[in-house]
Amino acid sequence: MNIRDLAKHLNLSVGTVSRALNGRPYVDEKTRARVLAAAAELGYTPSFAGRSLRQGATGMVAMMLPTASGLIVADTIFMVILEGMRQVFMSQKLDLLVLLAEPDPKDFSYLRRVVDRRIVDGLVIADIEQSDPRITYLIEEEVPFVAFGRSQTPGDYSWIDFDIEGATVSAIERLVRQGHKRIALATTESDVNYGVVAEHEFRKTMAARGLELGDEQIVRVESSERGGYVFGGRWLQMIPRPTAVVLANEHMGIGLYRRLAEEGLSVPRDLGVVAIIEEPTARFLRPQVTRHSSDLQGLGRRLAEVLLHEIRKDGKAPVQELWPMRLALGDSDSIRR
Repeated sequence: MNIRDLAKHLNLSVGTVSRALNGRPYVDEKTRARVLAAAAELGYTPSFAGRSLRQGATGMVAMMLPTASGLIVADTIFMVILEGMRQVFMSQKLDLLVLLAEPDPKDFSYLRRVVDRRIVDGLVIADIEQSDPRITYLIEEEVPFVAFGRSQTPGDYSWIDFDIEGATVSAIERLVRQGHKRIALATTESDVNYGVVAEHEFRKTMAARGLELGDEQIVRVESSERGGYVFGGRWLQMIPRPTAVVLANEHMGIGLYRRLAEEGLSVPRDLGVVAIIEEPTARFLRPQVTRHSSDLQGLGRRLAEVLLHEIRKDGKAPVQELWPMRLALGDSDSIRR
């Protein structure tokens, strides 16, 4: 029997059962007694791997970086975030490892091996999906972790995510002020949560502003330069063409600029652009992309602090925070002439 079986037997969440078994707060004493009694009766044995990780036996922590997005990992915001994490862990005499996740998000055999071998004391996972089996697995194994991103996966766990909703609304309002009325969205084709959230908020905000929105205006592509290039090709076929686009991430702008240039078109003369999530390597694009900027090193430090809380089980409830984003003005979204 594992913790998920025990939770199902008791008709409780895995997080509630875990807190009850480990003496953590936010569980009433009646429920705690019920959980302990059922554990004894059914012969539940806590995960040895999870217990070993929580004891901080290795002196190492890790961040698992995504490899399925088509991005070169060294060229992404993750490098800046990792530097913030490194600063915190170094002050605590912990070594930070970088592990590359499996390309297929449904296959997390490598994560299982990391847990089974007790390589690290805790983990940060990224590219969180709407339904993410890694979260369920780590809760069941009682492994300390923080999710960089939200999920609809049940359970009590810590996560930190960009304020995608706020940035999406900000992008649309910026374009409307610049005179754009027909706006497209280039979002992720995968189940990664930030793309799903961006699409939901885009539809909601466009409707609230009374702006036209057909299904062809929402284009799901790879979260990469290639995705931006593909979106450019789709945009060329739209009748009438949107005068502006909201990109789920700035990285897409690299491919989009190239596709437009191949047709003798340019930003913002022919297409206004605003990106939701910034990408440092796209900073060399001209005109510079209007995007949403964040304190990425500060985000890394916060992820590290929350992971330390999870490892130490210091009695705090799971942390669930939206990380602030602010509009950084470029030259890619000016009024269409």
